[in-house]
Amino acid sequence: MKTKHLTLALLTLVLILGCSSKEKAEKPKIAVVVSTLNNPWFVMLAESAAENARKLGYEAKIFDSQNNPAIESDNFENLISSGYDAILLNPTDSDGSISSILKAKTAGIPVFCMDREVNVDDAATSQILSDNYSGCVSIGIEFVKELKEKGNYVEIIGLVGDNNTWARSKGFHSVVDKFPNLKMVAQQSGNFDRTKAMEVLETIMQANPDIDAVFCGNDAMAMGAFQALQAAGKEYKVKIFGFDGAGDVIEKIREKKIAATGMQFPKVMAQTAAQYADEYFKGRRVFPQRVPVEVELINVANIKDY
Repeated sequence: MKTKHLTLALLTLVLILGCSSKEKAEKPKIAVVVSTLNNPWFVMLAESAAENARKLGYEAKIFDSQNNPAIESDNFENLISSGYDAILLNPTDSDGSISSILKAKTAGIPVFCMDREVNVDDAATSQILSDNYSGCVSIGIEFVKELKEKGNYVEIIGLVGDNNTWARSKGFHSVVDKFPNLKMVAQQSGNFDRTKAMEVLETIMQANPDIDAVFCGNDAMAMGAFQALQAAGKEYKVKIFGFDGAGDVIEKIREKKIAATGMQFPKVMAQTAAQYADEYFKGRRVFPQRVPVEVELINVANIKDY
């Protein structure tokens, strides 16, 4: 009888351990798909999202779309076939990313967009976004003050297919266009890229050497603009305005080499997206389609707070 009881006890232990291992193996997996890792801001967004997912007990891995919707699409195909359970996405394109999100939705995989939105409301489970328009209204007001309502300026916009590009540009122009003595002499895309923005501004300055300011759609481009102006010996003459709150731009504001930026909060967006995925796994199905995250103006006057 003792042998029989011992055998039963061992079988029970094996079953318990087996169930425990199965539960562990079936813990949901979260993919973090980011538009590019060639920009420190997006690296922070991606790493914060993955870190928050892991803190919640999930396996998390980062995938780089290299600012290419085709690579993003391949990432989604691989994630769907590999059995990922949720995707935290920073889209490459407001229209081009929709088909990938819908494929995931069809496969029963929730997608939570971070920082960038897509142009439909029935694809992503939720979209957590900086309030880009309002943030650039504040930048526009600061721009007008710094230039004393007159001067020639250049605008370097981001990716043409990204809604953030136009939300920022429109917020800025909603203020600046009210002042007829502020003249935009050129507007060109820098693809949210530092090197590209530097090259763009160098070319623009050949035709427009006497500019007073540059408004850039993100801080990577603001740093590229600074490099171009520095090479031309104009870094103290031309005022630069960015958007993101990147560390290198914060330092340049502290040194009075860049006028202002809009501080986004990627860690807040990343944490919210990971939390929403956790709530989805636990049964929640209704989420707000768009969750705005406030942007703060940073300039020389308040830089001590940062």
